[in-house]
Amino acid sequence: MSDLLETVEDGVATLTMNRPDARNALSRDMLEALNEAVPRLAGDSNVGAIVLTGAGGAFCAGGDVKGFASNEGGANHGRSVESASFDLRKRMEVSRWLHDCPKITIAAIPGAAAGAGLSLALACDFRIAAKGAKLTTAFMKVGLAGDFGGTYFLTNLVGTAKARELYFTSDVILAEEGERLGIINKVVEPDALASASMEMARRFASGPTLTLGMMKHSLNVAEQGDLSLSLDTEARHQSASATTEDHKEAAKAFVEKRAPVFKGR
Repeated sequence: MSDLLETVEDGVATLTMNRPDARNALSRDMLEALNEAVPRLAGDSNVGAIVLTGAGGAFCAGGDVKGFASNEGGANHGRSVESASFDLRKRMEVSRWLHDCPKITIAAIPGAAAGAGLSLALACDFRIAAKGAKLTTAFMKVGLAGDFGGTYFLTNLVGTAKARELYFTSDVILAEEGERLGIINKVVEPDALASASMEMARRFASGPTLTLGMMKHSLNVAEQGDLSLSLDTEARHQSASATTEDHKEAAKAFVEKRAPVFKGR
C-alpha cells in the first residue's frame, strides 16, 4: 500500500500520510510522493485547498528514529555531511511548497506531531488538532538540530523566546496548549477533526482562489519584515486581483445584497 494516499472532493485535495504502524514516520517513498503531489496540486485549477493529515490516529512522528538507530551511520546513513545535506535539502522542498503554494494548506492533526512531522504541520497555513494531540519538536531528545523548516515557522508563530524553549527542551505540549500559544488554530473533539478540516477547506476551495493565492503571497512576504517590499507586493496583488472575474462578481453581489458565487477566475 502507498505511503501517501490522495483524494480530491469538492475542490479539496486530501493527502494522508499512510504508515500507521510507524505513526506515519517519514519514509523516502512518502517524501518523494509529497514532493510530487503538492506542486502538482498547487497548479491544478480544480483544487482550491489542500489538507495534510495522517492515518491511524497520529499525524507524523517525523524521521524514522528506529532506522537511524539500526544504522551505524545514523540519520546520515554513513554519507558525508555534504552529501547528506544535499539530499535532505531536496526532500525538505515539501515544506516550502506547503508554505508558498498558491492554495490554502491545512494540517489536520489527529494525534502525535513530532520533529519533522511537526515542521510539516507548521508549514501549512492552518492547523486543526484533535483534543489531546501531542506536539513536540523532539530533535533535542534524539541529538539532532532540526529540519523541514520548523525553526523558521515556529519562530514566526510564537516568537524567538518560546521557539527556543520548545526546541532546546523538546518538551511535549498538548493541542490545547498549542492553541493558547498560537501554534494551533482550532482544537476539536477527535471524532470531529475530519469534518472540521473539510469544512474549513471547502470554505476556501469555494472562495476566490486566485485572490486567496495572492493574499497568501503577500502574507508570506510580510514574514520577511520588509515594509517597502510588502507595500510593493500588496500594490501588485491588489491591482491584479481587481482584474479577476471573482472581484467583479463580488462587487456586483455587494450592490445586489446577495452572497457572491466565486469561480476561481
